[in-house]
Amino acid sequence: MVLPGGMVNIRELAPCPHCGKKIDLRVYPAHFRQERPSSAGELLMVDGEASCFYHPQKRAALPCDLCGRFLCALCDVDLAGKHLCPACVDTGQKKGKLLQLENKRILWDSAALGMALLPLIVWFFTMITAPAAIIMGIIALKKPSSIVPRTRIRIYLAFVIATAQLVVWGFVAAHFLRNANR
Repeated sequence: MVLPGGMVNIRELAPCPHCGKKIDLRVYPAHFRQERPSSAGELLMVDGEASCFYHPQKRAALPCDLCGRFLCALCDVDLAGKHLCPACVDTGQKKGKLLQLENKRILWDSAALGMALLPLIVWFFTMITAPAAIIMGIIALKKPSSIVPRTRIRIYLAFVIATAQLVVWGFVAAHFLRNANR
């Protein structure tokens, strides 16, 4: 079954032209990129030419943009227009310096819901965690969602629970103020 291109990555449910059910069709950008011809790297033919740092028998194609090591076509990692060696990619990933390599994401909606629910065991902490849950919920609304589709129900649930906690604290404060004035 072929779906029309207008249904791809529109971030909303659209009716399937064949069955009518609502679908969300997402395709990763890599699917649309043209394939580059790959090579295993040319063998070094002439003495005095630069060779790959990792494969001394292969001719260097270009230097790493971060460390300057010469790389063959096999070792070149093209990341957002930069040519990096495998060691720089590994180091950048471990130190969190390569922002293009995102391998984890905070699920702010779950954090906001947890911040609203967990302190219910010890009620006093809700005075601090309820506003924090509301702030986390606002952050969750602004941040990109997870790769795995998630609804915003956790965010709205966190808002409702945290607001209810603050309302209860307001009633408690009003009750103590009323009793203190008597």
